[in-house]
Amino acid sequence: MAHHGKSTIMRFRNVGLRMLFRNADLLAPRLAGRIARDLWFTAPPRMADLAVPPGGASFEVHAQGHAVRGRVWEEQSGSSEPPRSVYLMHGWGGRGSQFGAMVEPLVQSGYRVVMLDAPAHGDSDPGPVGPRRTNGVEFAKALDAVYCRFGPAEAVVAHSLGTIATYLAMRFGWLGTKRLVLIAPMVQSQSLFDQFQAALGFGKRTRRAFDRSLYDWVGIPVAEFDARFQAAQVDPVPTLVLTDRGDRQTPHADVVDLATSIGAPLVTTEGLGHRKILRDPDVVARVVDFIAGRRRGRRAPFDRVSEWRRLTP
Repeated sequence: MAHHGKSTIMRFRNVGLRMLFRNADLLAPRLAGRIARDLWFTAPPRMADLAVPPGGASFEVHAQGHAVRGRVWEEQSGSSEPPRSVYLMHGWGGRGSQFGAMVEPLVQSGYRVVMLDAPAHGDSDPGPVGPRRTNGVEFAKALDAVYCRFGPAEAVVAHSLGTIATYLAMRFGWLGTKRLVLIAPMVQSQSLFDQFQAALGFGKRTRRAFDRSLYDWVGIPVAEFDARFQAAQVDPVPTLVLTDRGDRQTPHADVVDLATSIGAPLVTTEGLGHRKILRDPDVVARVVDFIAGRRRGRRAPFDRVSEWRRLTP
């Protein structure tokens, strides 16, 4: 499932498209539903790579037969202890290097940092559905494949659509983690589908066909593509939620509701929006402190590391 912010949905407000869908709703709603599905799953042009610290080693794994690429940073300590890995999962239209500001602080705190690009994003290949098309389930399978390469997670830091992808990997894949950090999390998709429908101007018949077509592709009902629902299906772990009050892609009220439903502390920023929040120094410090089990000015004991196991659907 894709995550389209308001700015992305606005690009579908085209008079010709609206006329096409208005007529197709009467004459061929199933075809219109499939066309709408293809538009929904079309990723935006790939974001340019952003600055990251030097020294990261490139890696490649395969998910669903397609290459998923990323970078990993760690200090060579010579310790016999297994690495403490932190995974960075970006959102729709993003890429791993958006987390560049977090790499050095995490490495300096003793963590191995694993950054990946989802299918059809960054340096990774397109997924099974072809060029420039992907969805949240493919994101989850990519994260799970990277996890199987690098092993148990001290934490997963997820942005936007990466939130639901992370919960899906925890529910259906091998992913297990000690802590979660959710930044500008996508909470629910229903209102986004409604905005998409309004932008294209199709009616109830096409909407029903669109919903069925989405299910055929991703295997999850539209109503279940909700972070609150998916969080309730997995074992709870300590979680920190951060969002900006002015974020136009993930409504603040939705994020407050998510944090309340999972019993997580919520940090609200001002003036950072949906993407700048990832590179804000205070946000980065809060994230690192939370992962390390630290309160400001003192350390708290680490939680016991979760078993690395497969969670049953």
